[in-house]
This record gives sequence, C-alpha cells and structure tokens, in this order.
Amino acid sequence: MTTYRDRAEAGQVLAERLTALIGEPDVVVLGLVRGGVPVARVVAERLGAPLDVLVVRKLGMPWAREVAFGALGPGGVQVLNEAVASRLSGDDIAEVRHREQIELERRERLYRAGRPPLDLAGRIAVIVDDGLATGATARAAVEVVRQLGARRVVVAVPVGAQEAYELLAAEADQVVCAQRPTDFGAVSVYYEDFHEVSDEEVTAALTATA
Repeated sequence: MTTYRDRAEAGQVLAERLTALIGEPDVVVLGLVRGGVPVARVVAERLGAPLDVLVVRKLGMPWAREVAFGALGPGGVQVLNEAVASRLSGDDIAEVRHREQIELERRERLYRAGRPPLDLAGRIAVIVDDGLATGATARAAVEVVRQLGARRVVVAVPVGAQEAYELLAAEADQVVCAQRPTDFGAVSVYYEDFHEVSDEEVTAALTATA
C-alpha cells in the first residue's frame, strides 16, 4: 500500500498517468468539490489544461442521506436513480432537491466568482477526485458532464476501491486509478494529510490557475 503525503503529491502521481492527454485540444480538468480540487490543480498544471470545478450534490434519502437516489449538477442537470427514487413521493423528492439546489447554487456562486458557467460542449472532461470509495459521486459526475455536452469523459483518482472502479469503468470512457488495494477501507487511510478542504482552498486553487 502506498500512502500519499497530501493531495498535492497524489496529484503529481496521478498526473503522470495522464500525460497522453498533453497537447490534446479541448481538455478541461474538473475537480470534484471540494477534496478533488487540490488534486485536480496539480493535474491541470501538468497537462497544461484549464482547471474548473464540478459541483455535484447527491440527493439523499430523507431518512438516510448517505443513500443517494440521484444527483444535481450545474445548469439544472438532474440525474435520478429510478429504482431508488421510486420509493419516494413527489413531495419528498422535491424537498430534498430544493435543499440541495440551494447549496449547489451557493457553491457555484462562491467558486465561480463571476466566471462564466461551465461549458463542456465538445470537450474532453477529466473528472478528478481524491479517491473512490463507493464511486456514487463520481458516477453522478460522469452523467452530469455527459448531459453538459462532453464528448469524452475520463475519471482520474489517486486511489480507489476495485468495485467502485469497475462500476465507473462501465460508464466513463476511461478510468485512471493509480492504485486499487484489495482491502480498501477508506480514502483517508491513503493520505498522511487528509484535512477537510475549505472553500478558501478551492477558491485559491482556481485563482492560481486562472
């Protein structure tokens, strides 16, 4: 098992797995908010590609928020897992969606800071996170960027569970995962420094690569 000093070192290791994209036109690196952004910043710099953020909010069951029945993305994109969502009433879905839409819009305003909306039409979208546990957020992100018009979707992570990797591989065009331990555990185990990334760190990363 390899542990990373921090998300920046993880980004360096991951970036070396993505060098085939250097020089490719229309590549955009998308950091999943918030933990994926410091990793994505390093990847974007190595690839010479623009960095942006992707705000995806999971829609959790009212009585078990960790169980997702769908997700929201920018531009009004909504992804529903019908098998799970069918267990909820229309009012329940509307209430959860409203709450998460407010938080999504807050984060979009904060991180975009006047920059134009995310435009992925015809782009190669490289979705970066700091790790894959269940892969639920990353899978929602793949669907979101497809709906936003990306022509190719790559998911890139420094570490991930084998099961999550396989699920994503069936949905993304390419999944790059630097290590897939057989006995995965939690993402945090693979980092010496796995502090909670602040809004300020996200904003600083975007400003530095603008």
